[in-house]
Amino acid sequence: MRKFCILFALAIVFNSCSAHKSTISSSKARKNNKAIQKRNQAAIAAHRNMSSLEYIERFKAIAIQEMNTYGIPASITLAQGLFESGAGNSDLAVAANNHFGIKCGSTWNGSSYYKDDDNTNDCFRVYDNPEDSYRDHSEFLKKKNYARLFELDKNDFKGWAYGLKAAGYATNPKYPQLLLNIIVKYNLDQYDRPEGEMAKIKREDRVLDQINSNIGVAQQDTITKTSPDDKIYTVKQGDTLYNISKRFGITVDELKALNRMGDSGIRIGQKLVVVK
Repeated sequence: MRKFCILFALAIVFNSCSAHKSTISSSKARKNNKAIQKRNQAAIAAHRNMSSLEYIERFKAIAIQEMNTYGIPASITLAQGLFESGAGNSDLAVAANNHFGIKCGSTWNGSSYYKDDDNTNDCFRVYDNPEDSYRDHSEFLKKKNYARLFELDKNDFKGWAYGLKAAGYATNPKYPQLLLNIIVKYNLDQYDRPEGEMAKIKREDRVLDQINSNIGVAQQDTITKTSPDDKIYTVKQGDTLYNISKRFGITVDELKALNRMGDSGIRIGQKLVVVK
């Protein structure tokens, strides 16, 4: 699970969370959760436990929509939803509409729900509906440490499974295998779609530009550091200095200076230093 931490300031029952350690008492956590459950009592009462196949049928369309918008394989999104939410039947999914176990973090301004996880009474986000949870899952991944995943083909579910773990999404060392087993068991890759080269470049540039606009905003879930191999990028067909610079959050002039380039010409297979 993501390494978010919290500081609870209870002025009203519905609050936002930030900081690094959970300081809420168990009694306040229970009071808060009861208020959330009361607010969502109609949906909770109407909930019927779903099978994995029913869950897939219910959420495959939005997983495909998010894939087409951001490039996250639909199979990965569905596998994570199945695993994190117990096919939509977990307490967090039923009471808080949180299907991906996303914690509050310092930027969350919505309602909160408390459960023991990495710490006692960890703070989790509450959504109005499951669809909001799916959209926030995509937005959650638009961070610097996940940026390289968006350069993968949008049907490269294996790359995403291992990349999520490497980037710090989960602490479970078997997380990639867990996702891949779910994908294979339910044939979830049938919902993944390839994309053309130019469509991929446009999608990468759009998403990476959004990620770069968030650089400088403190994130609590990054547990990896840049390794020497991460400082080098191999030029691919369709690359320009401009889109490479956007991917790595530097200017074209900085990229040229790092590589002692006199002009903007690059060639496929060329190795570029991309980290200052």
